[in-house]
Amino acid sequence: MQITTDKRPSAVRHGAAGIAFAAVLAAATVTATGVAGAAGAAGPAPSYDFGDCPALPAGVDAARWKCEVLTATGSLTLGSRTLPELAPMTITHAEGPLPDGAAGQVWGALRGGPTDVPGGILGVPAGHPNPRLGRLSLQPEYGGRSDFYSVGDDMGLFTLRFRAIGPALPDGCVIGAGETPIEIRLKRTGKSQWVSKNPPVIKFDARDDTFTAPAATGCGPLGRLLNDRLGLPSATGNSIALSAHYTFKTYDQLPPRA
Repeated sequence: MQITTDKRPSAVRHGAAGIAFAAVLAAATVTATGVAGAAGAAGPAPSYDFGDCPALPAGVDAARWKCEVLTATGSLTLGSRTLPELAPMTITHAEGPLPDGAAGQVWGALRGGPTDVPGGILGVPAGHPNPRLGRLSLQPEYGGRSDFYSVGDDMGLFTLRFRAIGPALPDGCVIGAGETPIEIRLKRTGKSQWVSKNPPVIKFDARDDTFTAPAATGCGPLGRLLNDRLGLPSATGNSIALSAHYTFKTYDQLPPRA
C-alpha cells in the first residue's frame, strides 16, 4: 500500500482534502444550471470497475474516503515517435482525510494495454509485405509515485514507465525503469463536462508537454537500436494528451472487502 500525505500549506491542503482532482475542476467550470447541457454534449460514459480500489489506512472514516476511477485515451509523443492512438488506460486511487486531519492518498492500480509503434523497431514502412517484422509496442506501467490533489488547472502528478515489447526484446526492456520514471504533470485544457450526475461522471481533457523521457534500459543487444529508433533520451518535444472520464464512490458505498 502506498500512502502519501499532502505536504502543502494548510490553506491549500484543507481546500483540496477529500475532493477528487477532476471534481475540483468540474466544480470550477460547470455551474449547476449548466449541468444538463454539458452532459448532453459530453457523450456516453464508459462503464467502471471498482475492483482495484485499494485498502484504506487504519482509523479513517470510510464515508469520507473516495475511490476514484479514471479511464483515458489519447496520444503520446515520446522522443521522436508519436503514437496517435494510445490503448485505453484506467487509473484507480483513493483519497480522503487521515486520522490527524491531513489529506491522504493511497495508490490503487494502472491498467493499460500495449500500443504498437508505427514501423516497429526496424522502421518498416507502411505496405511492407511483412508488417509484423520488428514489431514494437509500448505498455504503460505505474512508476511508483503519484499526487492527485489538484490546484486550479494543475492536476497533480503521476509517474509512468513504458515497457517495450517485441519478439526480440527481453522482458526487462523498460523506458523509465527504477529511480528514473517519467513524471507526468497534467494540466486541464478546456472545460470539464458532467456526463452524468448519478453516477457522478465527469469528462475532461488534459495534457503535459514538459516532461523528459529517459533512454530505455534492460533491452539487451537491441538497446541502442531501440533508443535510436525512438529518439531517446529526450529532454524536450515529449507530450501526452488525454481525453478522460472520471467517477468515484465513497468507501461506504463499496462492497465489503474480503
